[in-house]
Amino acid sequence: MKLLASHAVERHLHRGEILFVAGETARGLYVAISGALRAYRENEDGREQTIRVERAGGTFAEVPVFDNGAYPSTVIAEEESVVLFLAKEDVRYVLLQNPEAALAALGVLASRLRKMATLLERVSLQDVTQRLAAMLVEEAAISGDVKDGVSFSLPDPHQRIGSRLGSVREVVTRILRRFVNEHLIAIHGHRITILNASALQAKAKMDPSKTHTLT
Repeated sequence: MKLLASHAVERHLHRGEILFVAGETARGLYVAISGALRAYRENEDGREQTIRVERAGGTFAEVPVFDNGAYPSTVIAEEESVVLFLAKEDVRYVLLQNPEAALAALGVLASRLRKMATLLERVSLQDVTQRLAAMLVEEAAISGDVKDGVSFSLPDPHQRIGSRLGSVREVVTRILRRFVNEHLIAIHGHRITILNASALQAKAKMDPSKTHTLT
């Protein structure tokens, strides 16, 4: 681990700055130290599909470390962020010397696979209303607990939320307005307050007892 620490390179990114682009040759992986970074894919028409958003402790580009492939997605800083770059040769060396670290790395990859399966299921089998309700429940869980009265900041502008859900800004805005009219949530500026947690969970078709697994 000392080898990784001694060779790590710190990089500061401004909001909107690209960390790397899908298809670029991967030189190593990145660890988020602060801020928020979003991984996404973009089609020929410029429409984005957000893969995930990572904050402090999150990692990007683990797969290319093992398969020598290119970066699978583009990563952009959603706010002022700091990351550490770890060369893939150093990462491989440490994992070969440390079985526990290798198992931990496999755990991260397994978690990524589960999240990708969930994302695929939502995009292919759920409508946008269900996906948005599920996202709000997840954000409430991250903020503490999924219950009436819990409040949190919207994670992204409506356009970014649309990208996360495989939709567009106008649809997200319309559904949020409907949730307000149905007294499921209240919106004050960039903050959302859950008014009826059980009804919102029902919109997402989620078991209230399983929301802790989302984090």
